Amino acid sequence: MKIGIPREIKILEGRIALTPLAVRELVKHKHQVFVEKNAGLLSGYPDKEYTDVGATLLDSAKAVYDSAELIVKVKEPQESELKYLRKEQLLFSFLHLAAEPDLTKELLNIGLTAIAFETVSVNNQLPLLAPMSDIAGRIALQIGAQLLHQPQGGRGILLGGTAGTEKGNVVILGGGVAGSGATRIAAALGANVLVFDPGRDKREQLEAIGQNVTAQPPLEQDIEQAVKQADLLIGAVLIPGAIAPHLVSADLVKTMKAGSVIIDISVDQGGCIETTRPTTYANPTFVWENVIHFGVTNMPGAVPRTATQALSAVLLPFVLQLCEPDWQSDTALASGINLENGAIILPVLR
Repeated sequence: MKIGIPREIKILEGRIALTPLAVRELVKHKHQVFVEKNAGLLSGYPDKEYTDVGATLLDSAKAVYDSAELIVKVKEPQESELKYLRKEQLLFSFLHLAAEPDLTKELLNIGLTAIAFETVSVNNQLPLLAPMSDIAGRIALQIGAQLLHQPQGGRGILLGGTAGTEKGNVVILGGGVAGSGATRIAAALGANVLVFDPGRDKREQLEAIGQNVTAQPPLEQDIEQAVKQADLLIGAVLIPGAIAPHLVSADLVKTMKAGSVIIDISVDQGGCIETTRPTTYANPTFVWENVIHFGVTNMPGAVPRTATQALSAVLLPFVLQLCEPDWQSDTALASGINLENGAIILPVLR
């Protein structure tokens, strides 16, 4: 199989889909790997590390797309990349098409097979999404803590407080991988942490993280009361492949304290807070009704070295399987097919 790894061009995206060690494994299996020049640079992997393991280095994105049967990348194709894609190619990346109707139409018109990392499922788990969700949850707390600082426009709250001072209130919507990652960091900082999740077992696991963690079912009146008291509100709701439901209305956001912070990790799927809108690391925040919003759609891209290593480790076995002629017999990969031959395959996108 001829595999292409282009350089990511989404704003301030530093990840690359596969590390040199993963590429070496693909080459060992007799596959040809084409890597765009400087694709791994921001993750700390210079071109020489790829050529040393047998990859072919190409000078442009066009050359990579022209050479490859299988495109493996991190983020969804950007507008300037669409012209390089062909019907006969396989595209394997994060796609989040439920929130990208225009991209969906473009890919349908091309007619290729698009397999989304975030919908590849194994035993009802999402192995390719999970490591990025964990990182995003941890980043959300780090960024949220900074945005609460007064020079950033925040309330001037230290989340863990100090002796004799009030602690910050962190409210997390969703206790999945991202929500759990956020909970662990918030608890370690010493904040008052309230997590909403429908699963009883999950709530018990969350409360076991620390004595400062409370987990409750997502009842509307309880969410409303919690949001009004939140210093930092984190959205981490996920319905695989589908638009995230709005658990917090714009009217409820209006009741939040001035200088409080919203970070919606669900923004890739449309956001679970009504006032969320996509942002980039070039301009990551906006203020609405005196509440700071952070809606960056590639949060793990801020830590590309860590994120690349985590993603590549789980990605490699699936790439190897995709290179087999009968790859569609693999139930995990089949579950990840979003589009094929100009048709929508993933039911939640229809």
